[in-house]
Parts: sequence; structure tokens; C-alpha cells
Amino acid sequence: MHTSVHHICFGALLLIAISLMTAGCLQDTHQEGPVSVPGPDSPIQTHYAPGEIPRLSAAAEETANASLNAIVEISPEKRTFDNTVLAFDRVMADYSDAVGPLTLMGYVYPDAAIAAEGMACEESAAAFVTAVSTRRDLYDALRDQTPHTPEEARLYNVIIRDFEKNGLDLPEDRLAKVREMRTELSGLETRYSANLNNDNTTIECTADELVGIPPAAMAAFSQTPQGTYIVTMKYPDYIAVMTYADNADTRKRMYEASSNRQAEANTALLEEAIVLRQKIARELGYATWADYQTDGRMAGNTSNVMTFLTSLQAPLKETYDDGMAELLAVKKGLDPAATAVDPWDVTYLQEIQKKQEYAYDEEEVREYFPLDTVLQGLFETYGTLFDIEFSEVGDAPVWSPDVRLYAVKDRADNETIGYLYLDLYPREGKYGHFCAAPVIGGRLKDGTYSKPVVAIIGNFNRPGGDRPSLLSMYEIESLFHETGHAMHHLLTTAPYGSLSGFNVALDFAETPSQTLEEWAWDPEVLESISGHYTNASRKIPADLRDRVIAARDVGTGTFYTRHLLANSLEDMRFHTATGPVNVTEVWYQTCEDVTGTRPPAGTHQPAS
Repeated sequence: MHTSVHHICFGALLLIAISLMTAGCLQDTHQEGPVSVPGPDSPIQTHYAPGEIPRLSAAAEETANASLNAIVEISPEKRTFDNTVLAFDRVMADYSDAVGPLTLMGYVYPDAAIAAEGMACEESAAAFVTAVSTRRDLYDALRDQTPHTPEEARLYNVIIRDFEKNGLDLPEDRLAKVREMRTELSGLETRYSANLNNDNTTIECTADELVGIPPAAMAAFSQTPQGTYIVTMKYPDYIAVMTYADNADTRKRMYEASSNRQAEANTALLEEAIVLRQKIARELGYATWADYQTDGRMAGNTSNVMTFLTSLQAPLKETYDDGMAELLAVKKGLDPAATAVDPWDVTYLQEIQKKQEYAYDEEEVREYFPLDTVLQGLFETYGTLFDIEFSEVGDAPVWSPDVRLYAVKDRADNETIGYLYLDLYPREGKYGHFCAAPVIGGRLKDGTYSKPVVAIIGNFNRPGGDRPSLLSMYEIESLFHETGHAMHHLLTTAPYGSLSGFNVALDFAETPSQTLEEWAWDPEVLESISGHYTNASRKIPADLRDRVIAARDVGTGTFYTRHLLANSLEDMRFHTATGPVNVTEVWYQTCEDVTGTRPPAGTHQPAS
């Protein structure tokens, strides 16, 4: 069985990892001053006036800098672990909590101008953290302290290691150079993300070119006055075309358009970032950026990573070839003259293969999984696992009418543990995939444990007419996965912000989510989260349920090959290079090495 690869969203790094991101009516966003502020039913501010995010961001930096300067000014004989290391952790956690909601808005806020301010805040936060983590006076104030407990020792090691990985053992002129390059790099990374968030690539199609796509998906496409359809690159549109459009030319157009999102701008940004990363790594004493990044993670070093990835290539190639041969047989059944499976055929043919081998249609299965029914079942499943309850907060201020807020409570005492925002439908300017976005972290604060806040960002089909949003099995698994990330963040009990939630070795961060997503495929759970959208008491029939589970292995070879290729080996080749990189050519060559074929000429996957 395969596991999905989804995303935790990260922005500014505070020491090891401070994360980027963190139903009601929109208020007027053009009034002066704060529009909404945190309260009993609003754990974060969710509406902003123009210019407010930059002001709040600057104020957070000013407050943090004043507190950090106060640590430095303590005379050496009066320094203690509490007034240096623990104080440093508190200051940085306070800063993260202050900017977390602001950077989140860069990815979700409906007003493009306010969203741009959120992205600018993320860039500013990254620059601020770079400046902090390269301050020699802070490093000197912290490094000679002695921890007293295992938790303090862990905190001390993490903080000092981060300072040292940022060049505190370098001469001052080289340290300044690293600081300048890291600030420049943060700007490149933020602009790359912003370009994708704001991408509005579409294709225009006639009804004949979209034959095969279910009516519910067609209804979500906008139409021109001439009656043609405008199809975006957002997940629901893209997957509908690639899965169901009978016209191969339409699928090809969609594939090429998606593969060329921000091709010119982001290819240049990525290539510039790679060279800059090389320079930073060399200044810090590492041969490559990959060596720098793997130092301190569970993988240990670049050699371990490459040995593992290389060991997967031959067995995956065999599985991939077998899967593609099966798909070619399916294609020949449709077109006896077919000689090859094109990239835009894969998802379409796999859907037909499922129908042929397991006798079900994904659209039939969707009808048993309305989003609200799945959510209720998911909450009951995780509630049973962790002895918690999810309680929707009515009339809470939110950044879009689509958004829901839930209080997560301990069943033992009904105390609120934390808050979960769900933002599950696509809209223009919003982050376009699925992710869990930490906003406020958990930690001991003022004698009590703070209440973490996390947002799940999704892009499911919107309800339309008498049909609610209906989920595919991939989407159900995605929801379980991202909620698994949310549990990791919300149920943390670590005492210090630098150690709580996702602040773990980055290659461990997917472990809770990939473990918990398996519950979506448990027969009893799958039945419990089902209920036909026309009659909630009609659960998915046992026979259909079992065929759905059995069909999970369809496409395993292409699934894992894609992740070896696009999420692992390509990245390592980019970042083990020691000079300028033609990222498009590396992508082409890596595809050829892993699959035996090159991608279609003119596509630019690294840009997205």
C-alpha cells in the first residue's frame, strides 16, 4: 500500500522551525485600525485593514529586539539559564505567535493587497530570524549556560546548534556575508511562493472538448458569454480534467499549462536560489546545500539519503514498467493503434483500470462521502484515538465565509486544548494545494499551557446546487493526513516553543500524519465516515467498500516513482551541485534516469 505525500507549510524559520502559517461574515477591510482581535471565540486576528499587517509585523520585531537586547545586557555574573536560554525561547516563541497569523494571511486572505502584505511579512520575518540567529552577542550570552534537566539540555542543544549552523564560528566579515545572503535567499523563496499563489493560468475549452467530465465538475467551471468553459489549474479543476476528459488533446493542454505555471519567473528564481544556497553552504563549511540541510536531521547526511534513493530506483523501475504496460493495454482497448502512454494519459487510464478490474466508478464512490459527513466521522475517529472532542465555534470571525473554526477539547475535563481552522475550498489567490499550517505554538506560558492554533488549507470541490462537496478516496486520505499533522501540533505537551509541535527533525514531521492517514483505509472507519449525500443513513455498501480498498494499489508504481523523482532525487541533484544548475534539464535527465523517458519538451516542472 502507498502513503500520500502532502505538505506541512513552513515560512520563516525560528531556530529549527517556526512555521509560516498558522463561519462568519467579512467585515469592511478598509476601515482604520484593527478590524478584529483575538477573543474568547477568536484565537487569532482574522481581518486586517490596509497597512495593518506591516505595522503589526514591525511592532513584533521591535518588541522582540528589545527583549533580546535586554538578555545581552545582563552582566555575565548575573546570567542564569532562566534569564538567558529560557528567556530567549520565550522571546522567539512570542514573536512567532505574533507573526504567525500575519504570514498565514499571505496564503489565504481574499483581498489581494492584504495577502501581499502577508507575504511581505513572511519575507520580513525570515530576514529578522536570520539576523537573530547570526547575532554573536546573543550566542555569547547563551552558550556558557548550564542546563539542569533533560528538557533544558535538549532546548540548549537545539538553540546552540542553530546558532552554530548559522555561522557563529566564522569571522565577523564572513558572518555578515552569510547574514546578507540568507536574507536575499528568503526574498527569493517568498517571491517564488507568492507567484504560485497568485498564478491565474487557465485554458478555454468547448463542451465537446470536455466530454466525459462529470456534470458536477463541469458546473464548477466558469463560462464565457460565448458558452465556452474556463478551466483553472486549481486542484478540483485539474483533477477533473486529467481523470475524466475523454479528449486526449484537452488533457494534454491541461498538463502542459499546469507544467508551465510561472515557468519564466520561477525557473529564474529557483536557479538563482540554488547558486545562493551553494555559496551559503560553502561559507558555513559544507560541501553542498544538501550536506548543510541533512546535518542534524534523522537521515544524518547526504550519503545516506542518496544511498537510500539509489536503492529504490531499480525495484521501482520494474514496478513502474509493469504499471505502464498495464495502462498501455487499457489504452489499446480504446485505441488499437496506441503505442505509448503519454503523461496526460496516466490518471485517465488508471481510472478506467479501476472500473475494469474493480467494477466501480470514483464518482459513484464520491456520493457516499459528503465533506460534512466525512468531517464528522473523522472527528469521531480522532476523538476516540486521543480522547478529545471537536466543537465548532459559531459566529467566530474568520478571513473568508468558507472558513470554519473548531475548539479541540479534552474529554476528561472539557477544557479547550487548542483551535483548528478549516479553509477547504479554492478561491483566487489562495494557496493551491493541501497543507497543515501552524499559526500559534503550544508551550508553558505564564504558569499555564498555551492553546495551539493550526489551519488546514484544502482545495475540495465546492458545493453546487443540491450536491454538497463530495470527496474522492484521495481527498479523504488527504483530509486524514492533514488532520494528522494538526493533531501533532495541537496535542503537543513540550514545555518550550522551540521543541513543541512541528519543531522536530524535519524528516520526522511527516510521521504522525502518514501514520494517522492509514485509518482512512480501515474498513470500519471507512464505513463509519460514509453516508450517501441524498440519505445520510445509507452507508457505503460493504462490497463496494472492499473493492475501493482493494483498488488502492492501482498506480502504486507510478505513485512512488513520481515521489522518488519529483520530491526527492530531483531536489538532491539540484542541491548537491556545486555550480549553476539548469533546473529544467536536471528535471528532464532525472525523469529519463528514473522512468526511461524524458518529459515533453517545453514543460517546466521545477517552476511549480
